[in-house]
Amino acid sequence: MKTYTGKTELFEERNVYVDGQPLAPRLDLREHSPTGFDWGYAGSGPAQLALAILADHAGDQVALRRYLDFRRDVIEPIGTFDTNHWGLTGEQIDRWLAGERIEIAVSGHQPAAS
Repeated sequence: MKTYTGKTELFEERNVYVDGQPLAPRLDLREHSPTGFDWGYAGSGPAQLALAILADHAGDQVALRRYLDFRRDVIEPIGTFDTNHWGLTGEQIDRWLAGERIEIAVSGHQPAAS
């Protein structure tokens, strides 16, 4: 089963991988955020991420029907600016599609002390 990981990298760039390879943003389905993925809030970057993950995992039609709910339930709660790494499995996505509530693993960094 596939594993999706998000990482905040150099210069706060947010990248998402599926089994270690870059996740395609699927701008061909909907163009919410041509500038990239994001997570932790209800914006265009999280919408693009939700669409891309669901399209990769469950197909285009499922993605187009369910990605806004997936954004709300899974992508928005990942965290905010302090979340620099997270992981989500295909099994968790299947559980969400079946109506279960899921939580994904996240890690963050502590702000520098002043």
